[in-house]
Amino acid sequence: MAGSGPGGPAFGEAGFDEPDGERLARVFLARVVEPGDEAGGRWVREYGAPEVARRLRGRGDPLPGASPRRWAGLRARADEAAPRRDLAVARRAGVRFLCPGDVEWPGPLDDLGDARPLGLWVRGGPSLRIWALRSVAVVGARACTEYGAHMAATLAADLAERGWVVVSGGAYGVDGAAHRGALGADGATVAVLACGVDRPYPRGHTQLLDRIARQGLVVGELPPGDHPTPSRFILRNRVIAALTRGTVVVEAAHRSGSLVTARAARRLGRHTMGVPGPATSAQSAGVHALLREDAVLVTDAAEVVELVGDMGELAPDRREPALPRDLLAPGARGVLAALPARRTATVGEIAREARTTPDDAIARLYELRALGYVERHGDDWKLTRQAVVSARRGGHPC
Repeated sequence: MAGSGPGGPAFGEAGFDEPDGERLARVFLARVVEPGDEAGGRWVREYGAPEVARRLRGRGDPLPGASPRRWAGLRARADEAAPRRDLAVARRAGVRFLCPGDVEWPGPLDDLGDARPLGLWVRGGPSLRIWALRSVAVVGARACTEYGAHMAATLAADLAERGWVVVSGGAYGVDGAAHRGALGADGATVAVLACGVDRPYPRGHTQLLDRIARQGLVVGELPPGDHPTPSRFILRNRVIAALTRGTVVVEAAHRSGSLVTARAARRLGRHTMGVPGPATSAQSAGVHALLREDAVLVTDAAEVVELVGDMGELAPDRREPALPRDLLAPGARGVLAALPARRTATVGEIAREARTTPDDAIARLYELRALGYVERHGDDWKLTRQAVVSARRGGHPC
């Protein structure tokens, strides 16, 4: 039959005009058009997915803006596309295909405009739309240090315990540590892949990604069996940025792909955060550069939630531990500070040092003695051992 291909009968007669033709067209285009292709997204927006697919199958003129060389390349890929086969393979692997407008489609992805995914392949039970409502991206270096892995896992576990979904890219290093941290806390996590979701990558994370699919979600734009490429990793990052309320970067060198995610988040109006590392660490140099721009420094989950959470989800004040002497009245603290550290002093000496009267100094000294800070030696006064130890631990005795 004219127009037939590996996917079955010509789409114009037995595909895109069917009730579910929009979905079938988008499955077809997911095999033909690369993720993030804004020209392809514009064609879909202006002409609709079924019409774009028909033209790529040879039933119509080339679409505007496509050079002859590019159109020939797209047509060659279109001839090999088999959307019904892709859907059948996905079903057998427990994978579903989401389209914009579906109940489960995450609305925040629409902020990508013409770079919005044509659709998403999803492996796992929960609703991606619901999970995206309260999600944070935790990304960073593949070749991370022990510090980076520890910070990513701890941050993810604490976020999960607070009811947040941790989103990352499933890669080695920080991504894997973040996923494991969330899983270890019996929390929710989403891995966004740069390949088919039925093809775990990296292979060393096969068990991890299988566990994520059982406990959370594995998501990707590419159809079943498709392989990752360097450009697909970079383009995948825009999905991570758009899907979440904010992106935290834990360790990143100057040219790290995780910085692409953070800057995409910033362009989309999402929160951009960075966990600082040692000033001498090349693995944290990219994070520090991000912090010098307009990212927010964060050190724990409470500080992340304060930014991305709802009103009232505030991080605790960062204060030094309260000491007993902090509860003293100002006058008593002044007199306590006036006593020498290693010898006795007269009431007159103490009063002059504390800038008060002898009578007031005596009253304060008896108050301090009742609290165990000073002791009397004849007519003189001296700090107790307790006060001296307290001063060594917390600075000046006042």
